Amino acid sequence: AGLGLAALTGRLAFGAVRFGTDAGAAALWAAIAAAAGLLIAALTVLLPAARDARTIGVVTARRAIGPPRRAPAWMRYGLDLWLLAASALVFWITSRNGYSIVLVPEGLPTISVSYWAFAGPALLWTGAGLLAWRAVHTMLAPRRTAAPALPTRPSSGTASPASPQRGAITAGEPLRRRLVKRLLRPVAGPLTGTVTATLSGQRTLLARTVSLAALAVVFATSTAVFDATYRQQAHADAQLTNGADVTVTESPGAYAPPSLEKQITAAPGVRSAEPLQHRFAYVGSDLQDLYGIRAATIARTTHLQNAYFSGGTAHDLLGTLARRPDAVLVSAETVHDFQLHPGDLLRLRLQDGRTKQYRTVQFHYAGVVKEFPTAPRDSFLVANADYLARQTGTDTVGTFLVNTRGGASPPAVAHTLRTRLGPQAQITDIHTTRDLVGSSLTAVDLGGLTRIELGYASVLVALATGLLLALGFTEHRRNFALVRAMGARPRQVGSFIWAEVAVVLAGAATLGTLGGWILSQMLVKVLTGVFDPPPDHLAVPWAYLGSVAGAGITVTIAAALVALRAANRPPLTVLRDL
Repeated sequence: AGLGLAALTGRLAFGAVRFGTDAGAAALWAAIAAAAGLLIAALTVLLPAARDARTIGVVTARRAIGPPRRAPAWMRYGLDLWLLAASALVFWITSRNGYSIVLVPEGLPTISVSYWAFAGPALLWTGAGLLAWRAVHTMLAPRRTAAPALPTRPSSGTASPASPQRGAITAGEPLRRRLVKRLLRPVAGPLTGTVTATLSGQRTLLARTVSLAALAVVFATSTAVFDATYRQQAHADAQLTNGADVTVTESPGAYAPPSLEKQITAAPGVRSAEPLQHRFAYVGSDLQDLYGIRAATIARTTHLQNAYFSGGTAHDLLGTLARRPDAVLVSAETVHDFQLHPGDLLRLRLQDGRTKQYRTVQFHYAGVVKEFPTAPRDSFLVANADYLARQTGTDTVGTFLVNTRGGASPPAVAHTLRTRLGPQAQITDIHTTRDLVGSSLTAVDLGGLTRIELGYASVLVALATGLLLALGFTEHRRNFALVRAMGARPRQVGSFIWAEVAVVLAGAATLGTLGGWILSQMLVKVLTGVFDPPPDHLAVPWAYLGSVAGAGITVTIAAALVALRAANRPPLTVLRDL
């Protein structure tokens, strides 16, 4: 069934069942997958059976009614905590060493993958699942009782103290138990204490269900967030290369006045246009690109991330440019070579637009720029367009960055501008550039793989919540029948069922969301080299996560309704069937 579903998935997602491999490799991976699945299934059945076969029947029966069994060995030795500590250690080592998955020796990008870096997220995922098990198992642990006190004979002439109850005297109720009761009170009502005690006896089953559901939520959340961030940065990479949705680049030597902006803005589908001057300046003996911008308005047309700058946010450094006409942003290499400090005087040699001779122009260092739309990857400078125009005697514009209206297709807008501006201008759109960008792994389209992962993640969440909970209800049919036979009304039986639903949903949502967010942060940090530029923040696909949550809640409620219907059967009929 699994191999058939995989073949169908490959056909629907990629049009082939081999997932891009040849027939021999596909058959090998299918055989490995089948063998691994059969081995895991066999061990799951055989190991508990072999353990039970070695146990004497009387001991097994005694264990069911005796004192609570000890916690599992991995919980006593803190395996989950050791896994989380190892994950943090691996993550710290890989982050400290500046691991990058994309190397660019001499301008040629290559891929160098160290699978050791993925050990951190893998250990975190495993440790989070075991930690969820521990959390539920501990929260639902039965209340400990104190040893019975011996009655004391009061002395003559004194009041007799309150006599203790027969048997064990309960100690003060722990905080964890009060929290569980507070969570269950809306669904259990006056039976909160009884329902809480019943859940304590089922804590192993509930811990298993919550941990598996939490792992499914972690997988769905981390996969969705990483994919959304990947697509966000793929768009940012294309926009960084192209400059904006549509870019109009004038021919070298041609005069393009700033007034051309009005003609571009008047085209259908254009929201705004931003002129970008392109000059060259000598920094010492090094010739660098110099870009003149309108610092107050450029952010309306193209997105400038904080990762493009150093020493301040994009908003702060653009504000510095806007307040000081002669301010300039330079590369980190220039700052290091000339030992610059904020406010230092820079004398750059620029070509005069009238005499074509280079002359010295004074600037003041305001900050560091690492990336900028249409700029090269090596050293360059960013200054105010008005100041450059006054100092060089020309206001010619090299590039116009065009922002399209919502719903307008960039290729269609680019075609319209080609018709209006003629063949002398080079016009590119972000969609075409996205297909051509090859500077980083974001040039790879992961749409097919992502659809598979997100689809299966949604199914896993639904199965881990609803199906496992339904199986648990099936195991409790005898208990429900006995409660009904003792006179419990259907509404009272429903308190037990809805209490389990509340525990599973609250545990999976809380622990799964927390683990998924941490794992998303770790994945993006480990794979920072994939993104060019690195993201300022994670992209959260709320629509997908909402659909996953809705699917999990719907399936869980459906399982509870089926259990309620089964619990309403005549108790004697159920007991006879069992």
